[in-house]
Parts: sequence; C-alpha cells; structure tokens
Amino acid sequence: MNGPVHYHLGGFPPAAIDWARLVPLIGQANAALARYDGLVAAMPNAAVLLSPLITQEAVLSSRIEGTNVTMGEVLEIEAGADADVAQIKRDDAEEIRNYRQALSYAAKAVAERPLTPHLLREAHHLLMAGVRGRDKEPGAFRNEQNWIGHAGCPIEQASFVPIPQTHLQAGLDAWAAYAASSNEPDPLVQLAIVHAEFEALHPFKDGNGRLGRMIIPLFLYERRILGGPNFYMSGYLEARRDEYIERLRAVSRDGDWTGWSAFFLQGLIEQASENQSKAQAIVALHQRMQHEVAERTRSQFSALAVDFIFSRPIFSSSHFVDGSQIPRETAIRILRVLREAEVLRVLRQGAGRRAAIYAFPELLNIAEGRVVL
Repeated sequence: MNGPVHYHLGGFPPAAIDWARLVPLIGQANAALARYDGLVAAMPNAAVLLSPLITQEAVLSSRIEGTNVTMGEVLEIEAGADADVAQIKRDDAEEIRNYRQALSYAAKAVAERPLTPHLLREAHHLLMAGVRGRDKEPGAFRNEQNWIGHAGCPIEQASFVPIPQTHLQAGLDAWAAYAASSNEPDPLVQLAIVHAEFEALHPFKDGNGRLGRMIIPLFLYERRILGGPNFYMSGYLEARRDEYIERLRAVSRDGDWTGWSAFFLQGLIEQASENQSKAQAIVALHQRMQHEVAERTRSQFSALAVDFIFSRPIFSSSHFVDGSQIPRETAIRILRVLREAEVLRVLRQGAGRRAAIYAFPELLNIAEGRVVL
C-alpha cells in the first residue's frame, strides 16, 4: 500500500455505473429477498423467533470492529453470569446490547419518518452510550479529521482518510438527498452506494462501521423491500472482511462503484439465502418444540414456555419463573422436565440465592450456524 486512500471529493454520486454487469445480480437479489420476506411474513410471532438472529447480527457486526465475544457469551451475561465472565467480555457484550437497542429504536423511527442524518445521530447516541467510544461525542458529527488504520497509527500510515471535516456537512447533505431519492434506477444498487458513501464519509469519531451496516436493514424496511428490519448482512461481510474493506477503498481510489455494487449485491443474494435457511430451521424447531413440550409437560402453559426459551435461548431459572407468565410451581416443574429431557442444558447449577442458568442448544446452534453446545 503506497500511502492512504483519500475520500473521493467530488466523486459522489457516481457518474457512471456498468448496469450490464449488475442487472443479472439485481434480479437474483430481488428474488432472494422476496423469498426471505415471504417466509418472515408467514412466521408466527416473528419478533420472538428471529430475536437470536438479531443478537447474532449485532455480534458479527461488532466483531468486524474488533470485539471478541460470542452470542452465547452475550446471552450468558444477560442471564446473570457476568460475575463469572472477564471484564473485557462484559464490555463487548454491552456493545452488543447497545447495537440491538439502537437498531430497535431506529427501526421504529423509520416506520414513521425518513432515514436521515438526524436519525442516525439519535441511533449513534444509543450505540455508543457507556461503551468504548463514549468519550467521542456520541450522537455528534465529528469536527476534526479522522482516519482508518491500525491502532495509534499516524495519518500518513492510514489505510483510508475520510472526507475532510470542512466538507463533511456538504457530504452528509448529498448523502441524505441521494438516500431519499426515488429516481434512482434500482433501490438495491442505491443501497449499496448509500452504505459505501456513509462509510467513506465516516461522519462520527467512532461507531461508523456498525452504524453503516445498521443502515442496510433500515433502508430495506423503509423502502418496503422487506416488511421489517429483519435482514442480517454482517455474516457475509465479516467472513470477507479483507475484501469488504478493499472494495470500499477501491471506490475512492479507483472510482469502482460497479465492483463494490456487485460485491454488495452478491452479499444480498447469499445472505438472504442463509437467513432464509436459518429462519426455516427456527420455524421447524418451534413447531416441533410446541408439540414436544406439550407432550412432555402436559401443561396448558407449554406454549408460553416454548416462546420464552425461543426469545432467550440462554436464561436464568429466576428469569423464567418471573418472566414467562407461568405460575411459579408450574414453571419450576416445566424447567425440571425440559432439563431431564435434555431439551435444556444446565450451564451453571443454582446454589443458595444464585439462580441456575440454562441453555437451549438446538436454537443456539441454528443461530450461530455451527454446533456450539
């Protein structure tokens, strides 16, 4: 690398796109998204069933930025095991919780108002509250030059130098106008460009990568391409982190908006297929558990128990007893039955006032895409 790549001042919006190269990918991406959205629309209680995938998305998006915590560790901490977990893991888990909170807030907002820089400032404030970067003006656009590179490197050794702060407001205005335009040839290519431009502007002192990836489901939801902000792109981007970064750099270095857009569209295709497979597996597991738990417990509250363990695949016994809306004695009996049947696994035995912590391995394995328990 011969010096840093600098922001493409005067090069946005792109002057030319090779549409012949992108049209086949556009068709495949639209079809894949439609199939996935149709499945989600037919899911009973999609918010509950997809909640593990939202957590996994937050984990993967944050991992691109350097966190090192798994979904299981996040859920264990939320279940009350934080005293048994290293502080660095607890700090990372706090970033994951902030990501989910910021996404939830922004999703409710775009149902009523446009995806604007002001809304992104609100989401950024939630994203950075109380975590690494909390001293870097959460919710405020930067007023100085920043750059991207290895920790502590001078600007001369940076990988990328975003737009100078003297041009930032004009850049954000141009970004907002482009993002809101309904005259672009294709909204999926428009989204690819919206994401790349946001990352190139890098308008905040910290948190730009996570917020930029959050824009993807928000845009798809705002444009009603999807019926909800339930799209998880970070798995594709995290698995191809080096190419992801290089494709973004090539936009500013070479004006290669087409190459970036092709990479992004391919990601939509592959991630929609993976998301659909996971969602189908979760629906099938939920249907099986509804029947199995009813058979094993012979309880009128079995459906409540199933919905609880799907919403929290790692949880404490006290959370289950207090939060499942099941009478206490019945809740305790159901936990015992599910533990003995090996539907649930004990991660930590209860002792005295310390609650036991349980895991629902089958759901965790689906969400993680590998066997973790």
